[in-house]
Amino acid sequence: MCSSLVQWLMTVKPLLGISLKVLSALVFTMMSATLKTLMDRYPTGEVVFFRSAFAILPLLAWLAWRGDLPEGLKTKNAIGHFKRGFLGTGGMAFGFAALSYLPLHDAIAIGYASPLIVVVLAALLLQERIRAYRWTAVGVGFVGVMIMLSPYLTPGTFAGGMMAGPALGAACAFLGAFASAGAMIQVRRLTGTEKTGAIVFYFFVLASGLSFCTIVFGWNMPDATDLALFVLAGILGGVGQILLTECYRYADTSVIAPFEYTTMIWALLLGWFMFGDLPTPTILAGAMIVAATGLFIVWRERRLGLERAKELKVAAQKPGT
Repeated sequence: MCSSLVQWLMTVKPLLGISLKVLSALVFTMMSATLKTLMDRYPTGEVVFFRSAFAILPLLAWLAWRGDLPEGLKTKNAIGHFKRGFLGTGGMAFGFAALSYLPLHDAIAIGYASPLIVVVLAALLLQERIRAYRWTAVGVGFVGVMIMLSPYLTPGTFAGGMMAGPALGAACAFLGAFASAGAMIQVRRLTGTEKTGAIVFYFFVLASGLSFCTIVFGWNMPDATDLALFVLAGILGGVGQILLTECYRYADTSVIAPFEYTTMIWALLLGWFMFGDLPTPTILAGAMIVAATGLFIVWRERRLGLERAKELKVAAQKPGT
């Protein structure tokens, strides 16, 4: 009975973590699409503030439903939360700024550098064991990302300089990817001692506080329609953040990270229906490669889970164990 339970957990937990990651990717893409409709009318700092402030609402509702208030907000690592908040806010700001200059699917495509950076940081900072198969899969995924980025790597893209148009958007997206990778590593560290509610709550509070400081540079008062869109984006962001934080409890960071690529599927669909941005063959080719990479990792991790469970079962049946 015990060995069967262990076997079940070894095979199901990574898949649960991956499922939560994919769902969070969908929710975050919906949030990004909503905010893209606002970026041409409001400063980035203001957008970050409303997104973070309204995201607290679903979090508190979730904690109240679980009966985890105020216990769920207790923390033993205030410095860790500050690091996560600073990195996450930077990643959010750069990512939103990229939406002002790039189509939705292109901004998200450049952000795909983040999972690749996470795998490297997970090996260096968290000492996670990353096998050759996973390194290979990540390498193939990087090829897919480069294919999607190729239109922004031509000399003509930089004709207007780094402070104009697509070149600036691409730079913001890459900086956002790097900061987000650092935030993901910090989340993984925090999950060892902190509850999900505390991790998400203090991030939203810090992001709201840091972004509110940009009010000195000038904000625009939103009308009723735009305010409703800000509320919607914040709620989507709060739900997505809860799902994202929870997924790291069930699988290693380096396993979950490549499934950020699934956002391309949602970005292609939403970009088409909401903004009329039709994907090019180049974007589609890259998206197919990264999707195939994700499916390979799911298959490989399931096989490894079954093998580890089988080894534990054999060890438990040996005399004297």
